[in-house]
Amino acid sequence: MQRLDQLKNLVIMAAADGTLAQAEIAMLIQRCSELGLNETDLENAIDYALSDKPSLKLPETKEEKLQLLSDLLLVMAADGRLREVEKRLFAVAAAKMNIGQADLDALIDRLVGKNSTTKQTG
Repeated sequence: MQRLDQLKNLVIMAAADGTLAQAEIAMLIQRCSELGLNETDLENAIDYALSDKPSLKLPETKEEKLQLLSDLLLVMAADGRLREVEKRLFAVAAAKMNIGQADLDALIDRLVGKNSTTKQTG
């Protein structure tokens, strides 16, 4: 999956509830940097997410699918609120990528475990 497509997917999730909270923007900037992308790429991703018909571009490999879902969960949680529209978008993405409940549970357990470890040590 192209790095810019990954970033666009994350911006779509962040904007799904109609707002871009400061924490979501900070997370997107960080992920943009991790992906080796620049400010112009982020601006393009935001323009795409706010366009009339944004759509998630789904990856091919299971590893990429799980990485996308992991990133989507982090964006969903960035503002401290899980909105219904975000949950639906996540569920549709997981279903379209044929990711089963066991994989989703393991992914969530891993992310929750990572976040609680970070909070305990940080």
